[in-house]
Amino acid sequence: MPVTITFPDGSARQYEAGTTGAEIAASIGPRLAKAAVAARFDGAAIDLHAPITQDGAVEVITAASEDGRHILRHSAAHVMAQAVLDLYPGAKFAIGPPITDGFYYDFEVAAPFTPDDLVRIEKRMAEIIAEDQPFERDELSVAEALEVFADQPFKTEIIESVDEDEGAGGSEVSVYRNFAFVDLCRGPHVPSTKRLKAVKLMRSAGAYWRGDENRPQLQRIYGTAWESKSELDAYLERLEEAEKRDHRKLGQDLELYSFPQELGSGLAVWHPKGGLLRTIIEDYSRRTHLEHDYQIVSTPHLAKADLWQTSGHLDFYAEGMYPGMVLDESTEYRMKPMNCPFHILIYGNRGRSYRELPLRLFELGTVYRYERSGVIHGLMRARGFTQDDSHIFCEENDIAGELQNLLDFTLMVLRDFGFTEFEADLSTKDPEKYIGSDELWDKAEEALRLALEAADLPYNLAEGEGAFYGPKIDVHIRDAIGRRWQLSTLQVDFAQPENFDLLYATDHNTRERPVMIHRALMGSIERFVGILIEHYAGALPGWLAPVQATIVPVADRHIEYAEQVATRLESQSLRVEVDGSDETVGEKIRRAITQKHPAILVVGDSDVAAGTAGLRLRGEDEKRGVSVDDVVGKLVEVCRAPR
Repeated sequence: MPVTITFPDGSARQYEAGTTGAEIAASIGPRLAKAAVAARFDGAAIDLHAPITQDGAVEVITAASEDGRHILRHSAAHVMAQAVLDLYPGAKFAIGPPITDGFYYDFEVAAPFTPDDLVRIEKRMAEIIAEDQPFERDELSVAEALEVFADQPFKTEIIESVDEDEGAGGSEVSVYRNFAFVDLCRGPHVPSTKRLKAVKLMRSAGAYWRGDENRPQLQRIYGTAWESKSELDAYLERLEEAEKRDHRKLGQDLELYSFPQELGSGLAVWHPKGGLLRTIIEDYSRRTHLEHDYQIVSTPHLAKADLWQTSGHLDFYAEGMYPGMVLDESTEYRMKPMNCPFHILIYGNRGRSYRELPLRLFELGTVYRYERSGVIHGLMRARGFTQDDSHIFCEENDIAGELQNLLDFTLMVLRDFGFTEFEADLSTKDPEKYIGSDELWDKAEEALRLALEAADLPYNLAEGEGAFYGPKIDVHIRDAIGRRWQLSTLQVDFAQPENFDLLYATDHNTRERPVMIHRALMGSIERFVGILIEHYAGALPGWLAPVQATIVPVADRHIEYAEQVATRLESQSLRVEVDGSDETVGEKIRRAITQKHPAILVVGDSDVAAGTAGLRLRGEDEKRGVSVDDVVGKLVEVCRAPR
């Protein structure tokens, strides 16, 4: 019997039962057949050579798509594991998933991998790819799989984690083979190794099994794979550019912050220029929130563990919290990982009326999360950081309006800092795990969707990815070199008002429960600074630069005049430094350029006589003999804050 295949454009065509995705792609055209690496049947990814035996929707996955690249990288990870096992007898292999822009695989070997080892492994991978080995799927019973992987303890542990009841009933696990190599895997994979056109190994590092520092330490090899050599080359160029922009190095070079070993992992200290940068951002945040009807609050850094029990954090987030401290004889205290319970206590401190709603509380609140050492990354993933945190308490009927205002506010703030490309994820209800009524969830999800559409913000629907207590929007930006960063979160919460029994008096003198909206625009000040540094490659816009102008006197006799010019600029709230060091003018100018100051003023004899200065703005040639009045006007313009 024929099967009816429906395509993404809505058209349909009949094929013989058992037709494969590869045959369907070939029937559409030779270019599509050449580009295809897998297919999707009724939403599920399948191998190109998997037979299709029933009616359904089919989409061909091409190598140049994100899904296609994911499959390329997954297949490359298998080839890397095969190469390592070929070259290092006795090696044990663990897991090897595709990740953003690449893949990795973890191994237990006698000694850490060296750069020479990576060259050797990559050479063996090239040989495997040239052999055009087919990826073949198989299903094994748990007992069969345990036999196949009897000498591989990490694979055995994975197999044994299969539900025992299902295992007793003959549960199967899927594997993929290419020649003698076999690996546990759900797939799909490219049809054969020769479809891997551009693969490169990047580096190796230590990694604990299952991310648990109490388990064996393995050796992880990172690689990347692309659909063509040109795409691989472009990626390597982006990596080189990203390395130049690394906020950890630039932060040190620009004297903004550092990460002393004495503090432990994931904690930064802010130097004077970095502290000033934080202050500029935080002052902007406070001022902007006050202008938009938020009320500023402040809360402590720790609380009794009972508070976190009521909020649910000790049940759902205990591993991310610092261990408790037993004080006051027998009372346990915890450092706060979130600000929300404190804002709830402020709301619940007294009775509330509908006339007070929406109540918008805002805090630059420092929180502490015990991130594993392996995931800490400078300011981007830290253990102590300050959130621009807000919690809004409103009536159910206010949800739509609040979310619309919030999204508009979010995009306004991000645009003020120079970001122009935005995307969003809309995470909806998990049908298995949620609290609150279906009606309330539907209302909140619809309000989030309408807010996104009103803002003309492209978004992806993340079905079932909402928290158990409510749906959310995650706003992503793209930086100057095209990287995607998740920044802002808007989350509707039905759980905490119930956990803390929050109420308000309605206009009919009844008691109703408010809805709570969690919102952080920058995410954290630390991470936001890190993203800004990398986005601008350290050359911050004038209004954010800790030093907006450096004045360079040509000789010591010009220092007094330089100080007078500095005083004039400072009277206009410009941030200025005079470089009165003994170095040459060229060296002083080079230092100011290296420090990425927006403006450099050079003053000499003719300037003292005429009341002028040489003015060099970032990215422009120097202009000599500019009157100080004109210098002031130009710098005020260059360094004007967005609002």
